[in-house]
Amino acid sequence: MPRPFASSADLAEKEQTLEVLADGVYALTAEGDPNVGAIEGEDFLVCFEALATPAAARRWLARLREHTAKPVKYLVLSHYHAVRTLGAAAFGDATIIAHDRTAALIRERGKEDWESEYARMPRLFEEPASIPGLTWPDVTFSSTLTIDLGGDRGDLDLAYCGRGHTEGDIVAWLPRQHILFAGDLVETRAALYTGDAFHQEWVSGTLDHVESFGARTLVGGRGAMAHGREAVRDAIAQTRRFLEVMIGEVREVRDGGGTLKDAFAAVHAALAPDYGRWPIFEHCLPFDVSRLWDELDGVERPRVWTPERDREVWAELQD
Repeated sequence: MPRPFASSADLAEKEQTLEVLADGVYALTAEGDPNVGAIEGEDFLVCFEALATPAAARRWLARLREHTAKPVKYLVLSHYHAVRTLGAAAFGDATIIAHDRTAALIRERGKEDWESEYARMPRLFEEPASIPGLTWPDVTFSSTLTIDLGGDRGDLDLAYCGRGHTEGDIVAWLPRQHILFAGDLVETRAALYTGDAFHQEWVSGTLDHVESFGARTLVGGRGAMAHGREAVRDAIAQTRRFLEVMIGEVREVRDGGGTLKDAFAAVHAALAPDYGRWPIFEHCLPFDVSRLWDELDGVERPRVWTPERDREVWAELQD
């Protein structure tokens, strides 16, 4: 029997958990749904990620207001995907910060990505009519950007670690607390979505850069928090292994004259024992393998995903 398309059948509400990671540092997880966070400055807040709709973001902000009434001054977007950006209107007149390449990707394929992700993950788009349009950054940067949190709170460093999950992923680093918000460059007990990825750079230099921070707490894009250096190393290693296995299996099939469907079957068989029960594994894998096949075939930048292309790839590989 064909599998339901992507996450279209995943309609059960997920339990949200707000964790206080340190004084004035918060993260919200939801059983494998996208994670979000917030950092208190002396008299303002920096929020990390916007969720898929203003309605969903307002629910997150209501939870945050149980801990702090400070106004949101900055909204940091780790990358361009719709489920991370389209809720920005809920943050009022906050200054939206992203990487230069994220801004370019929104211009290039933001509309298509919105339509694609809405069809793949409808449950995440709570009250979709609340979305006023694409989210546009107010401030962008290419390498690093530092936010002075004021008083004795130190700095929040935003950094570009290289191409990985997308062309424009950034992380947010709190050096005093040794806390890293890694976006979708790292997942903790959740499968990776790599449909817009640069696998070979991600698995090497980009993850090496992420690991170099020496974080003691890591907030990945999905899944539980990683507390302690060993747990952080494990989360990065889990992410790296997922990529290494994919690259190895797809390359072996290609070099042996196999097909894209053969590559999908090989990757699924290799990853399912360790990752198959984790969130969005079955959803992600067809899109992951399709992009990696293109990459190994010399397609430098990911092709644009549309609802029509999504269905074609799903029918070819997952049905």
